[in-house]
Amino acid sequence: MKKTIKDYDLSGKKVIIRCDFNVPIENGSIKDESRLKASLKTIRYARKNNAKVILMSHLGRVKTEEDKQKYTLKPVAERLSVLLRKKVTFVNQTRGKELEEAISKMKNKDVLLIENTRFEDLDGKKESNNDKDLGKYWASLGDIFINDAFGTIHRSHASNLGIASNLPNGLGFLTKDEIKKLTKLTDKPKKPYTIILGGAKVSDKIGVISNLINRADYILIGGGMAFTFLKAAGFNIGSSICEKEKISYCREILDKYPDKLILPIDIITATEMKENVKTHERFINEIEEDEMGLDIGPKTLEVFKQYLDDCKTIFWNGPVGCFEIQEFENGTKKLLDIITNTKAYTVVGGGDTARAAVTFNYQDKISHVSTGGGASLAFLEGTKLPALNIIDEK
Repeated sequence: MKKTIKDYDLSGKKVIIRCDFNVPIENGSIKDESRLKASLKTIRYARKNNAKVILMSHLGRVKTEEDKQKYTLKPVAERLSVLLRKKVTFVNQTRGKELEEAISKMKNKDVLLIENTRFEDLDGKKESNNDKDLGKYWASLGDIFINDAFGTIHRSHASNLGIASNLPNGLGFLTKDEIKKLTKLTDKPKKPYTIILGGAKVSDKIGVISNLINRADYILIGGGMAFTFLKAAGFNIGSSICEKEKISYCREILDKYPDKLILPIDIITATEMKENVKTHERFINEIEEDEMGLDIGPKTLEVFKQYLDDCKTIFWNGPVGCFEIQEFENGTKKLLDIITNTKAYTVVGGGDTARAAVTFNYQDKISHVSTGGGASLAFLEGTKLPALNIIDEK
């Protein structure tokens, strides 16, 4: 069993907490605070136990100097100050004298947020490639390291694996809770167990399909990835998205598990993916050459509902349509309504699916909304999770 923040005496200690504040920000305003709020329990515990709290996070992908303005964590520090009712000191540096002096002046219960760790990627991707010297430097700023960024648990970064390699460490409450709740999907899940997979790419979901197809009763396929399966099944998909290199995989798994993989029978099509475009409701054998499928249709929802109504366990990763556009939101929105009206243990696997749940206000009706899309998939694939594996055992 992994150590947690509760296994340490934090009083007077500089506690580095790796959070996941990778939130959508527009014009300096945070559009979805769910990841911030999910981190509060760990931060508050550290403060209650008289720690000097040093927060770290990435935000977006920083590839140019111009990206620094777009992806600064300053708005996060300002919002956290409100949520914690405690001023969060923001240092707009990732290393150097200014940062070191700010930390040296900290008193017990103070909170400090370091600038976006991905700023270090401008110089040889030091953060994303887990530069050893960078990991050692960041570790030198604290006494204890707590990983509460479940969303990056599958990554080998300097701000998680690198720091943890150089300090006593443990998990925060968010990460511990994520692992506990996701384990219910892999360790003797209650049956019937149905998985919903959407999103654009089959390649993103191969590991989950391969690892869980024998544990789940059914896998319902929607989103852009459905069209690679439909192409493999012999249907004309018009101009819909398709991973040609994955058609043979789809054909093979459809042949092997014909009763487990459930594909759409009708879809919503358009010639373009944009607002106010003219749409058509088509059976899957009626798609025209210049049309692309952008949502599942109402008859598919009826079919999916039959598989979901009596389920005891449901996992969903990937929207089943382009829900950001009103014309193509119905499938994802209605599916959220269906799963939240079952008696099942329901888990939404982060990323765009979690954003959809928040957008349509279903997040409080779902058993667990994961903070990490890629991380939850990696966990369910059974692949190695470097930033989790490095955490000390009790």
